[in-house]
Amino acid sequence: MTAPVKGPASYFPSIEKKYGRPVAEWQDLIRASPLTKHMELVSWLKTEHGLGHGHANALVAQTLAEKTG
Repeated sequence: MTAPVKGPASYFPSIEKKYGRPVAEWQDLIRASPLTKHMELVSWLKTEHGLGHGHANALVAQTLAEKTG
């Protein structure tokens, strides 16, 4: 039996379902953005791509956490 997913990744199935793109594609967009600050990236995802705050925040948090190790 696997443990339930916690943290930002717990949003990923609903992000993929709602916006029709895999999480890896969103993360590639975040990595390719010239923006580097968490809230700048969240705002960008919300305004340019129509994501809700929670979904944008989860994607940015996970992507930046992977970047810093």
